Amino acid sequence: MTSTVVWGTGNVGRAAIRAVEAHPDLSLAAVVVHSPDKAGRDAGELAGLGRDLGVTATDDAAAVLAARPRAVVYAASGDLRPDDALADVLRAVRAGAVVVTPSLYALYDHRGAPPELRDQVLAAVAEGGGSLFASGIDPGWGNDLLPLLLSGLGSVVDAIRCQEIFDYSGYDRPDAVRYMVGMGQPMDYEPPMIAPTVPSMVWGGQVRLMARALGVTLEEIREVVERRALDRTVTTAGMGDFEAGTQGAVRFEVQGIVEGEPRIVIEHVTRIHPACAPDWPLPPDGGDGAHRVIVEGRPRIEVTIEATDEGGSRSAGGNATAAGRLVNAIDWLATAPPGLYDALDVPLRPASGRLGRKNA
Repeated sequence: MTSTVVWGTGNVGRAAIRAVEAHPDLSLAAVVVHSPDKAGRDAGELAGLGRDLGVTATDDAAAVLAARPRAVVYAASGDLRPDDALADVLRAVRAGAVVVTPSLYALYDHRGAPPELRDQVLAAVAEGGGSLFASGIDPGWGNDLLPLLLSGLGSVVDAIRCQEIFDYSGYDRPDAVRYMVGMGQPMDYEPPMIAPTVPSMVWGGQVRLMARALGVTLEEIREVVERRALDRTVTTAGMGDFEAGTQGAVRFEVQGIVEGEPRIVIEHVTRIHPACAPDWPLPPDGGDGAHRVIVEGRPRIEVTIEATDEGGSRSAGGNATAAGRLVNAIDWLATAPPGLYDALDVPLRPASGRLGRKNA
């Protein structure tokens, strides 16, 4: 059994605890939390399992790492604290752990990461003998494993488009929705998520990964952004009112240009209410979220993924697939040499030994 720590119990961390508990080759050794309100509570309670796991959450990360766990799922957010997240991850790698995380976007494609960032990780690997794999869903498997798999099913590939289409009113991070994404803000407000260069920083690595796997040379990466205002005030169940005239939807593309054309495209279509921008792409069943990959070529291939968890939430379902991709990589990474890995290195394998196993 591989002793595994889950660090952070937010949207991804809850799912990570459940994934570790369900995995036949992993044992939950500890749970690290930041909030004093969570310290001392059982991991099963924090994960919404409805039963205790006998692992009490702690805010003493140093003590947890001193116990030399074999693996760490670092699920604490890095959006607003990238330096702190990096410092935490480096501590775990220096402690000899295999670390998997969705929190360091620049390292999803570590070969294209800033050298000063990559060098810090490689130094930690050399010092402690740990490893690092950063991935998620979008950015993550929705922009690397899935489109690349589908590209291998055709004879001619003209272009690949990856889409995340979501209603964010059910996303359990109200501050991020209102201030990072800009929902409900005046139209002259610049949301940090779509400020110039930010989309390329977050999703550009996925474009480069796909280009590398497809054997093509990128000429450049472009950003295209469009925003729409609400034409009426709407009321959401989880986040209250969003006023008419404020941002109600945003759509952006990160385009990989090959031979002068956008051949590899990652697109996000995000709304706070389905009434805004109804002419933009929607989930095929009219639900609140989906991930889609379209391979233009011969044949034309289109696949849509709709995941649900935590009472039918598609936001929670997406987070659970991100956690699953990371947690299920641990046993492979634990047998691989210490190093810095990306999605083209780490395989996605069948859920061996888990078919029919009871879990929450």
